[in-house]
Amino acid sequence: MSNAILLLAAGSSSRLGQPKQLLQFQGRTLLRRAAETAVAAAAGAPVVVVTGALHPELLPELVGLPVQVVRNPDWAAGMGASIQAGLTFLEILLPAPAGVTVMLCDQPFVTPTLLAELHAAHTRTGRPIVASAYAETQGVPVYFAAEALPLLRALPAGAGAGQLLRQHAALVAAVPFALGAVDVDTPEQYAALLAGEQWAV
Repeated sequence: MSNAILLLAAGSSSRLGQPKQLLQFQGRTLLRRAAETAVAAAAGAPVVVVTGALHPELLPELVGLPVQVVRNPDWAAGMGASIQAGLTFLEILLPAPAGVTVMLCDQPFVTPTLLAELHAAHTRTGRPIVASAYAETQGVPVYFAAEALPLLRALPAGAGAGQLLRQHAALVAAVPFALGAVDVDTPEQYAALLAGEQWAV
């Protein structure tokens, strides 16, 4: 069985004032960078990119990549709705995945190595959920093994993966990823990213 990847890129970037998916960083947009990372980590397994607010604008950034794109018409309901849309589509492609990694496009320092470490930690610990640990919290990217996918499917539309991590802490292992604290939600965060500033890591 394969481990698939869901890349969530459905938001409207309301706090940023422009599409974060299309921001440039080190010569590529954040979306292209994240999609290439996902493809490298998936090693031939399905990669599903979930769009929403900006579907037509994002498609050119995915040209030439072996990814499947699904538009979530209910993207405004929240991250949970986009996860559901991605899972529903994924399970047509791969009816019984060994696991699914959920990642976002606004964490520019995610690498294929990190995504591999999440899966390796599952194998090592037997925990069905493996989260990234940063800034005194646990969050995405997160790996959900097959036995944890029912929890992911039941996530409310307005909730994110973090809610599951808190509710089912006993099921969760963590991999340190200090640079996970670097994301891009505001113009100030993007300016800091371009300036080479790092959060306390």
